[in-house]
Amino acid sequence: MSNAPDEQQRPLLDRSGFSIDLDPVEAAQEVSYDQIHEPFDPEKIDVKTKNMTVDLLLARLRRGALHLSPDFQRLAGIWNDTRQSQLIESLLLKIPLPTFYAAELGDDQESWEMVDGIQRLTAIARFIEPGLVGKPPLVLRNLEYLPFDGKTYDDLPGGLKTRLHETEFVVHLIGHGTPDQVKLNIFARINTGGMPLTFQELRHALIPGKARTLLAELAASPEFQEATRGSVSDARMSDREMVLRFLAFRLSDPSQYRGSDLDEFLREAMVDINGLDDETIEALRQDFKHAMRAAQLVFGEHAFRKQSRGQTRRSPINKALFETVSVNLAARSPEQVKILRKNAEQVSLGLAELLEDDGFERAVSVGTGDSSKVRLRFAELDALFRRFEEEVRA
Repeated sequence: MSNAPDEQQRPLLDRSGFSIDLDPVEAAQEVSYDQIHEPFDPEKIDVKTKNMTVDLLLARLRRGALHLSPDFQRLAGIWNDTRQSQLIESLLLKIPLPTFYAAELGDDQESWEMVDGIQRLTAIARFIEPGLVGKPPLVLRNLEYLPFDGKTYDDLPGGLKTRLHETEFVVHLIGHGTPDQVKLNIFARINTGGMPLTFQELRHALIPGKARTLLAELAASPEFQEATRGSVSDARMSDREMVLRFLAFRLSDPSQYRGSDLDEFLREAMVDINGLDDETIEALRQDFKHAMRAAQLVFGEHAFRKQSRGQTRRSPINKALFETVSVNLAARSPEQVKILRKNAEQVSLGLAELLEDDGFERAVSVGTGDSSKVRLRFAELDALFRRFEEEVRA
């Protein structure tokens, strides 16, 4: 999720209704992808419109040329059996489906990643050929018009089976050569209705590779869950974005951060992670777990939260504080963490005093992707930790 470099408050993009324990002030600063910072070259934009049938897409699934990203948990919990059954009923009633959107994964144009329409196509495949999506057969239920409750695909008359297989719909296919920023802008614009994709969902859909696996693994790790008290929802990939923010700043030097677009920085980090060797990936994994354990030892239940002096009620997790605290702790040795833990009460008080400073408070709350604010908050927290380490050495 990219944070606007300006200070204008923007609407919260995650309108899913899922409870996510994140700082609402910071979350309200999310920037819309329809802001174009640099002109696009129209010659590089490659969008094809294809008329497809259910049979053609199932054939692609069958030969592994269409990927549904099964861990892409957008709209988790909404597409239950009733919702899937009513989708099948719509097809049988010849009600047109909304447009599907996909992206090419390589120069050969053979492999596609489904970006919007994953749930719809999963439901169709589950009903007709469940083995393609590794799910049990869909038994129709709670239909509104057709008398097929309790029926499976095999129970349908032959004519209705044919109707399903020959159902046509439109697929907009974003060509492999289209720049990533253009892809993101396109998908943001076409996702203005219903429930827009979050920025991390877009990154996940458009950047396949080992980074996906690592983000999912670390977001589900006991260390992350314990440090955050399990309060970050996985429904819209908020947890994976927080992990990515740690990895992105751990792989770079925050003091040298000069970017104006935090989303671009995070996308580039996912690409970079995909190119890392196993040894470096393992080092990042251990750094993350070390930082999570250290945060719990030093800040306890208030880790990554904007707590004022004397406040006992737990505040929501703040994403900017999460990356700042965790990356700074990852750079500390076990001995340095012991010093901070021994002085945990004073460290927490020091952070509360930092939050009383207007500059620091704004650096973790408003326009947090601004380069000067990134450098300020990392430097100030590093100085706070160093103060206690130096006192011990003295």
